[in-house]
Amino acid sequence: MKLVWSPETASKAYIDTVKSCEVFDESSVAELVSAMAAGWNAQLVVETWSRGGAIAASIGLSVAIHHTGGRHICVVPDEDSRSEYVEAMDKSGQSPPEVVVGPPEEAIKGVEEIDFLVVDCRRNDFARILRVAKLGHRGAVLICKNASSRAASDFRWRSVLDGKSRIVRSVFLPVGNGLDIAHVGAAGGGSGSAAGKGQSRWFKHINRQTGEEFVIRR
Repeated sequence: MKLVWSPETASKAYIDTVKSCEVFDESSVAELVSAMAAGWNAQLVVETWSRGGAIAASIGLSVAIHHTGGRHICVVPDEDSRSEYVEAMDKSGQSPPEVVVGPPEEAIKGVEEIDFLVVDCRRNDFARILRVAKLGHRGAVLICKNASSRAASDFRWRSVLDGKSRIVRSVFLPVGNGLDIAHVGAAGGGSGSAAGKGQSRWFKHINRQTGEEFVIRR
């Protein structure tokens, strides 16, 4: 088994996230990650968050889980972050997901079969979190948000994952403050070119603020 793309589910999650994030000035990231998580039928979505962070992406992930019937876990570094996160989610009208408190690099070790992971490049530990994450046997989608502000300009997916996972494809999108995205293949799968042959689809994203259109083949 491997992750299978559903454009219909992605579209539904995208539209619902647009409605849920109308109060946010910059919701394009939320809409995109929601569509991707739902479109790939993610059953375990994990994100990292800390005090002062934007909440829109979390709303988008919650919307996606509503369509997939999976689990949504947010890893926060301390109790202050947990309180602020839960309060912000309550105010947004979305039910808070499961919240795990502790140093993200350590806390995420207790979560297995992750098939959709979102980390923040503004945190110095984002690469270490990616290295220790236990990805699902169906494959996984990994997203680094705020990627344009990343200090480590030599970031490469293959070096971060230490060769433990097969990168099917990766892309950088100038959405929000930048998204670095990688699709990791299913365990025991063939080569990236063979796995994607005849199965890729086009996915369109429009930035509502600028009118820019991005087309991704996945």
